[in-house]
Amino acid sequence: MVRNAPKPEKDDKEKKVTFIAKDVVHCPVCETDFHREELFSGRLNASDLTDELHRTYIPMQAYGEIHPLVYDLTVCPSCWYSAWKADFGAVSPGIKSALQTGIASRVEGAQRVFETVDFNSPRGLVEGAASYYLAMISYDSFTKEYAPTFKQGISALRAAWLCKQLEEKRPGENFAYAADLFYRKARYLYKLAVELETKGGERLSTLKWLGPDTDKSYGFEGVLYVATILELKYGPHANPELRTDTLTQGKRAIAKMFGLGRSTKNKPGPLLDKARDLFDLLKVELQVDDEESDD
Repeated sequence: MVRNAPKPEKDDKEKKVTFIAKDVVHCPVCETDFHREELFSGRLNASDLTDELHRTYIPMQAYGEIHPLVYDLTVCPSCWYSAWKADFGAVSPGIKSALQTGIASRVEGAQRVFETVDFNSPRGLVEGAASYYLAMISYDSFTKEYAPTFKQGISALRAAWLCKQLEEKRPGENFAYAADLFYRKARYLYKLAVELETKGGERLSTLKWLGPDTDKSYGFEGVLYVATILELKYGPHANPELRTDTLTQGKRAIAKMFGLGRSTKNKPGPLLDKARDLFDLLKVELQVDDEESDD
């Protein structure tokens, strides 16, 4: 009697979460050539969307926990210059010079915050969070046409998300403190980015992706929503009058942009639902009754 042969185990490729891309990436800052680590498709099982428009994922039995944010930025493993793919190689001589001057401070700063970081090996949560911290520093050298303030804001927000996840896995290592700092930095940068867009200082309309996460871009409406909820959750309380004025402006902007307080449903979907929830939270914070909510 011939028995059926046991089924072969999945090959290594089927088990892997990431792969090393064949295309060579050239660092314009230190002239190092390297390869990006990319995420295989079909490895994610989407779950809920948080009030900060952060997409969560359900661990899959075959692959475990996967954090797509970890792999989004391109980081030179030699000089730790970090940027979005579209920006990484597009640096003028002036930007290049500033990035070269800042090599030591980038590396030392990331090591001070995250201690053990290795961009020559497969990335983990620490490298992911560090990549966004490094992007915040790197975009200091970019000129306004790149909308660096906004990209620093997204970087700070994503760093906060990843630090929260690190705190869950490694409690007591000050990742909660780091997350809080990144959240407060994100609040400041988002607010500034909206002001610069309004005044024409940095045009967000030139950007293809406004995030804040990697799964969906919610456009400028999403930017305004995130700026407002960050102000509500992480804005300063030292000056109650100023806080009230700031949140009132945010409430009015959210109401105007999303048509809240009216019967219109011209912007259906998850963002509208989140905006309604935020609008209600703002009314509670500001102690505004329903009669005033349509102003």
